[in-house]
Amino acid sequence: MAKNQLSRFCSSINRPVFFGSTLSILILICYVSFFPLHASEYFAYLQNEIILNASWYYVAVVAVILFCVAFLGLSRYGDVKLGPDHSEPEYSFAAWFSMLFSAGMGIGLMFFGVGEPVMHFLSPPTGEPGTIQAAKESLKITFFHWGLHAWAIYAIVALILAFFGYRHGLPLTLRSALYPIIGDRIYGIVGHVVDVFAILGTVFGVATALGYGVLQVNSGLNYLFNIEVSTTVQIGLIVGITCLATLSLVSGLDKGIKILSQANLGLAILLVIFVVVLGPTSTLLQLFVQNTGSYLSDIIDKTFNLYAYKPTDWMGGWTLFYWAWWLSWSPFVGMFIARISKGRTIREFVCGVLFVPTLLTFIWMTVFGNSAIDMIMNQGAVDLGTVVQQDVSLALFKFLEHFPFSSLLSFIAIIMVVLFFVTSSDSSAMVIDMLSSGGNSNTPTWQRIFWSSLIGTVALILMLVGGLKALQTATIMTALPFSIILLVSMYGLFKALGIDATKKDSLAQTTLTPKVGKQLIQWQDRLANLVSFSGKSDVRQFIVEVATPAMRAVVDELEKQGVQSEVKLDGKGSPSLRVLHGDERDFTYTIISRSNLQPSFANDEGDESSLKYSRAEVFLNEGGQDYDIMGYTKVQVIGDIIDQYEKHMHFLHLLR
Repeated sequence: MAKNQLSRFCSSINRPVFFGSTLSILILICYVSFFPLHASEYFAYLQNEIILNASWYYVAVVAVILFCVAFLGLSRYGDVKLGPDHSEPEYSFAAWFSMLFSAGMGIGLMFFGVGEPVMHFLSPPTGEPGTIQAAKESLKITFFHWGLHAWAIYAIVALILAFFGYRHGLPLTLRSALYPIIGDRIYGIVGHVVDVFAILGTVFGVATALGYGVLQVNSGLNYLFNIEVSTTVQIGLIVGITCLATLSLVSGLDKGIKILSQANLGLAILLVIFVVVLGPTSTLLQLFVQNTGSYLSDIIDKTFNLYAYKPTDWMGGWTLFYWAWWLSWSPFVGMFIARISKGRTIREFVCGVLFVPTLLTFIWMTVFGNSAIDMIMNQGAVDLGTVVQQDVSLALFKFLEHFPFSSLLSFIAIIMVVLFFVTSSDSSAMVIDMLSSGGNSNTPTWQRIFWSSLIGTVALILMLVGGLKALQTATIMTALPFSIILLVSMYGLFKALGIDATKKDSLAQTTLTPKVGKQLIQWQDRLANLVSFSGKSDVRQFIVEVATPAMRAVVDELEKQGVQSEVKLDGKGSPSLRVLHGDERDFTYTIISRSNLQPSFANDEGDESSLKYSRAEVFLNEGGQDYDIMGYTKVQVIGDIIDQYEKHMHFLHLLR
């Protein structure tokens, strides 16, 4: 009995990944908890060595990533869908943008929207602090850190996962990115290690962000309501945020994460509008245009600027820190974006992920950063600069103090910070759950609760023992090995896209031999098929009596020729013919009954069900081909199968 219960318990998980990652988390937590000083010093030493000796590598990798993402959006690969050719997006643009934005950077903008521009203004990498030139440079640097480069890192990871997961039917986990390189070995120890690595980076990255985030929330509550800054309050905040995240996760992607993300984006837009209207409106609009232009004009120089002629610690403390942080978070954010992006073309995906969040980020940084700098330079708000330099967690609240209804605005800001943490925590738990389940998104409730609770527990323990800094440093260090995995995966993506493009070319260019049974169809019968609209039962009968026997006849003939093939029926009775080609790509020909609306001339009245008709549509490996074979004779179905198979053989010829 106990054995059966254990079997049911483990049925939804990938055991090596689930237990391997859980054990690794416990070991690292124990190390950082019992030896926090040693862990902090050791990880800091390793990070400093990486920054000192590998800064050129980080800069080069991020530059390559940005170039590759832009190329994919502009090239012929942009027409390829992240899914079968017939797939459609699951979420509207508004829901899609809000979810990827909330998971990707929402909380960072709350924390650094005021703080980073002011810090660069008061302590620039070059030049005199507190000058107009320093103000200009501060926004260019901020845009650079939070702009196209950051979102390109997220985009390339999401593209790789969505392409292999949705278009090629591989598990929606990080291991699938290596399939073009190592093939089926992704299901072995190499794949397990990659997925465990992704889980560790996600758990520790989100846990450390949550641990530091409650400090900002606690500071805001102290600033507004004089609630003491204490460990007890922070424990309560972590528990509360974890409970909300768990509730959102259990509610599901559509009910929980999507609703919270849309609500948060709406609050963010309202806050921006309020600051713009009550602040220097015209000046902010001018500054947004100029900041964006300055960023674009300097993007090449800043991308490759290592300050090599005048070495400075500023590079390691800012740009390299950000690049490493984005890379270490990319498995989580990239996989979440992939999960919500099925059905979009690569071009649509690149434009949406790369440009829309970047534009919103630039608006946010201009509104809050330039307004804060204007207060310090022109309105005598020296105290704002002092607060930012002493405690950046108070920057936003001190900034809002200079506006009407400041208490209300600060309270809204606290709610936004909490909601951003909730959306980051629940979306990360969803990603970890999928990673530990072999890409399965339909997992038991206990599993989702386990991972969400574990993130909160890790944050709580590390905050109590003082191990957050050490673990944050360790998380950022993971960017170096992950960047190597990412470069290999990018090579695999381009290799697979090249194969898909070759298949598309072969379908368009192949010259076919005359169709089997071409002379057997009369033009009157063909016209009758075009203007008749079959019901589900008609299509089902056609599949049983004509299509399936035609497939079996092809299989019988192939077997005579020594070619291994098979016909299978899925749970809905759709037949699928598969010709096996060993190490090369197999040929698949499937017929699926699909409902469509009738043309207006065919049915002028009736309920919605009577206005629909069914088609027997052909699906290949690449997805639906958007043509109907209902009404074909057995010989004509055989002819269509052979036509498609001939195209497939030509495709394999082009690959050799």
